[in-house]
Amino acid sequence: MPITFVDRKKELGFLERLWGMDNSFLPVYGRRRVGKTRLIKEFIADKPAIYYLARNSTYLDNLRGFSRLVLERFSIPYLSEESFSSFGDVFRYLAERGKLVVVIDEFPYLIQSDKRVLSEFQYIVDEIVRASSLHLLLVGSSVGMMEEHVLSQKSPLYGRRDGQIKLSPLGFFDSWRLLGVGVEEAVRIYGITGGIPAYLELFKKFDDVKRLAFDKRGFLYAEGDFLLSSELREPRVYKLILKAIAEGKRRFNEISAFTGIPRSNLFKYVEVLERLGFLRRGIPVTASPKTKNTLYSIADNYLAFYFRFVERYKDWIELESLEFWGEFMEEYNHYLGGVFEDVANQFLIQLNKAGRLPFRFTKIGRWWRKGEEIDILALNEREKKALLVEVKWRELSEREARGILKDLERKAELVGLDEWEHHYGLVAKSVEGKEELREESVLIWDLGDFEFISKTHPD
Repeated sequence: MPITFVDRKKELGFLERLWGMDNSFLPVYGRRRVGKTRLIKEFIADKPAIYYLARNSTYLDNLRGFSRLVLERFSIPYLSEESFSSFGDVFRYLAERGKLVVVIDEFPYLIQSDKRVLSEFQYIVDEIVRASSLHLLLVGSSVGMMEEHVLSQKSPLYGRRDGQIKLSPLGFFDSWRLLGVGVEEAVRIYGITGGIPAYLELFKKFDDVKRLAFDKRGFLYAEGDFLLSSELREPRVYKLILKAIAEGKRRFNEISAFTGIPRSNLFKYVEVLERLGFLRRGIPVTASPKTKNTLYSIADNYLAFYFRFVERYKDWIELESLEFWGEFMEEYNHYLGGVFEDVANQFLIQLNKAGRLPFRFTKIGRWWRKGEEIDILALNEREKKALLVEVKWRELSEREARGILKDLERKAELVGLDEWEHHYGLVAKSVEGKEELREESVLIWDLGDFEFISKTHPD
């Protein structure tokens, strides 16, 4: 049963605006399982459309498959698949059918079948789509191929698109809505799935991880290998880099030392992983973009989970043993600290949009220097106002909360925002004495406030 369709309002709105034009050409791409096909099918549900899923096969096989679909759609008895000798022939026929959305999903398979496809589709866009009422969507899961062969300057299709959609994973709050579980359970599942709809659909409860990732037949057990192998030419090298970061090697020199990859070669691999959305280069929110004070993290929750836990326990999993479960749960709780920082960051952005903070920030991120760090630092540089927030994935007593906030005031002196207005906050699973602390003008939030914001500001 397909998962409930949530969010994607901006993407659907953009697609509808293009539908209001005479014709259009739009590339849609993003990581596998992120929901591209579901988005497109939601868009074309009430429109005249042709949807073709390209095969990992030859040009001729795909041409015949596409031709057959078109002939079945329009019930033309006097034509056959052999009537069309190219995709251009089929599109010329479609151009006579009136206003129509034409979707070719997994377009990179067509590119692989014959590189001349790109020049053929340049002709289709220039000479057929632009002279008709066709709306062409080329969809792809290979981010690298779509960016290199469809969107880059060297592509024959360059400059012809009416925009592009790079579909991102769902945020935490939409993922939570989709899961339909309690907020703490949602955080635990989000730590495995991120906002990938196809993964979220697999979970009814966190404990399902046993059959999904810790069973050698489970869907998420081998997904990491498949994901990297389908996107990268040298998956072994990229896996080593991701494993290093999952093991806590977050600085460039540390990654180089762990993997044995020379710095000069490592740059290109890291750049590819960043471009694919698998890796994130982080800098302190107050730093210049050119700073060398960088930390790398795995941006994709599933891959972070995979390299931190599935890879670690692979021998046990192959033996069909869960003897590691207790150790895993202890480690996973620690791992969720970083996940919860990201969730808290999204929560504050929601509050910012709703005007529920002391000021509206224009920049948000982490801060660190010489062993000191602040989980979240939100700034309004024009008004010189700063919000410093610590995030804790645990239940806090009032005394612990006060100690954390006091230490946060100490850290504020290290940031170098001396003449700024400072505000202090804390996000935790639960905080004893929360209301008493709030009466002292301290910003305190826990999972109960997440429940509130999701109900009062669902978007």
